Amino acid sequence: MNMNFVVSSANLLGQLQLVSKVVVSKNALPILDNLLFDIKDGILTVTGSDLETTIQTKIELTSCEGEGSIAIDTKKILEILKELPDQPLTFQINVEEQKIDITSSNGQFSMTGQLGDDFPVIPSIKSEKEKKFDIMPDILYGGISSTIFATGDDELRPIMNGILIEFKNDKVSFVATDAHKLVKYSRKELKTDEEVSFILPKKPANLIKGILPKVFSDVELTFDDKNALFTFENTKLICRLIEGTYPNYATVIPKDNPNKLIVDRLELFSSLKRVSIFASQSSSLVGLEFTGNTLEISAKDTDYSVAGNETINCQYFGDNMKIGFKSNFLMEILSNISTQEVIFELSDPTRAGIILPKDNENENEDVLMILMPMMLNN
Repeated sequence: MNMNFVVSSANLLGQLQLVSKVVVSKNALPILDNLLFDIKDGILTVTGSDLETTIQTKIELTSCEGEGSIAIDTKKILEILKELPDQPLTFQINVEEQKIDITSSNGQFSMTGQLGDDFPVIPSIKSEKEKKFDIMPDILYGGISSTIFATGDDELRPIMNGILIEFKNDKVSFVATDAHKLVKYSRKELKTDEEVSFILPKKPANLIKGILPKVFSDVELTFDDKNALFTFENTKLICRLIEGTYPNYATVIPKDNPNKLIVDRLELFSSLKRVSIFASQSSSLVGLEFTGNTLEISAKDTDYSVAGNETINCQYFGDNMKIGFKSNFLMEILSNISTQEVIFELSDPTRAGIILPKDNENENEDVLMILMPMMLNN
């Protein structure tokens, strides 16, 4: 059986670069070092997988003969395409002999593939358990990019290594925590009368984040208790979900926070960056002391007899107070907020601090970040 088709080299390269992001360097199955090329009804479908996550994209072919599938080495096909200027390429594939000939405007390349039938079967969503939502790309992008930095890296608690996506009370919320920091991002534009949720692993979340900037229409999201399927314009991503019950995050959000600080986000970030140079390398501990309308940021490393402090202006409402935070966590939170000013809501030095964007332009968006304090050695 033979397959012949013509395709633009730049178009093919763009789609293969997208699909190949799922391919890992050390695969349990050698076939997964390849991308599956499948031709049917004049459409080339390219699939890449690591068994946990699969990406599939479709390319309409300008000319095509025959149908079938073959697996082609990911690295080799990408390396060829990267070196070619944009031009039509002719692929001639002998499926039985797994032979691939690629003809360009000034040369020919021959390589061997593998049987397409050896490629793992892509999982499907069970219709009797499926839930389906259409979700705007900017909601999905905002939710993932605002929370993914707060996911854990804990082999013993895999639940913490993903993003909880929760549909409830006519809004969708994205929640991530590593037990030190917690981020919740909510959007109100989604209409739903049922309460459902799933935990999206970090790798597919990052892949989706990479796909979304080029997506301009609603994403169709379908999921059951095992897998989630994201359907973009001409690309699909299906991934295995993290199974288990997500921690009841609402219980860690402090309710009574009488002390309130408003401060310029970049000014605080820059000050933390300088002062944290003098913090203990093992703890990265910095102290924030609120007195009137000044905020003093301080750090010291007694092992090396170094210390640093800076004072910046702020608006502070509440009792004088000093609280300790891990500087790199606090800077990470500040760099994932986009407003000019941020609000800190605090109760006392032993309880988590709430950090919020001030004057968020999007009234349908709620962002809440929480950081656990550290004990200060006075």
